[in-house]
Amino acid sequence: FCLMAAPGKVAAFRLPPLPTIGEIIKLFRLKALKQLSQNFLLDLRLTDKIVKQAGELKNAYVCEVGPGPGGITRSILSAGVEQLLLIEKDARFIPGLEMLSEAAPGKVRIIHGDILTYKMEKAFPKHLKKNWEDEPPDIHIIGNLPFSVSTPLIIKWLANVSKRDGPFIYGRTQMTLTFQKEVGERLIANPGSKQRSRLSIMAQHLCTVENCFIIPGQAFVPKPEVDVAVVHFTPLVQPKIEQPFELVEKVVQSVFQFRRKYCFRGIETLFPENGRLKRTEQLMMTADVDPTLRPFQLSMSQFRNLCNAYRKMCDEDPSLFLFNYREELRQKKMTRSLPESTSQPEQTEEEN
Repeated sequence: FCLMAAPGKVAAFRLPPLPTIGEIIKLFRLKALKQLSQNFLLDLRLTDKIVKQAGELKNAYVCEVGPGPGGITRSILSAGVEQLLLIEKDARFIPGLEMLSEAAPGKVRIIHGDILTYKMEKAFPKHLKKNWEDEPPDIHIIGNLPFSVSTPLIIKWLANVSKRDGPFIYGRTQMTLTFQKEVGERLIANPGSKQRSRLSIMAQHLCTVENCFIIPGQAFVPKPEVDVAVVHFTPLVQPKIEQPFELVEKVVQSVFQFRRKYCFRGIETLFPENGRLKRTEQLMMTADVDPTLRPFQLSMSQFRNLCNAYRKMCDEDPSLFLFNYREELRQKKMTRSLPESTSQPEQTEEEN
């Protein structure tokens, strides 16, 4: 459906009159499932605001993750997109989405599947591909993510950014996603902030991360116990740490294992017990990092130095990267049969 346009102007796409999101929920007897951490956003002014954060969507190609009853979907279609790919795991929402698809002929493609396993390499036309150094392609990922999925999904996509595959095979695809407010704060946290975490480093070394705005919990149905952050990601042309994703993740995860202790305590877990102290000192000296800094005090350049120094040590001893601190603790427990009170692996303080 198009409105008549003034001479010389492109006609704006408009959805025809449709039942409200609340009416869709009643019509199809939809209920948010607590075990899937589902929360519906019914206020179309807020869904419009989320979509606006994605940037210019006129004639763009968009993938919406977990559209649910279709609130954000309507706002995306109203923005005048060329194509909209909907990936929904919960079959209960498919009939309502099909109603939206019929209201926007030829614009909507619905996939009943799990975004964590869906292959996005062929989701969009090849002609949209751009070189990594160019401006981002006319492709956007938008989603009001269930809390249970948001962190593993962004880690998966950050790995894709690092390898330039998945949705980033087309170039520096932008993402506009929702997270628990606390997770949003971690994603943008600066050195010295108590919110600084593994997620901060993994996201910021690969992307420009912007916390756009906060949606109060009462805007959702059912009301979650926390507020929600809308976060926008644009992959960087040059990552701040130029090492493989798995290596960066291992170093960063190790550093933050004991976030309230000095950073050398976590770095020690990168090395086998035999020669651990010497190798830890060698790594800290090569990276020029003060071992008495707390993990959240380390700058991005210090993490880069640690990763580069660790990579050099792994190149000299290829077995080093395969070392697993937890496995070593388990083996010690089995072989020495220590009393229960002293044989448990030391509890880490990294966030879930």
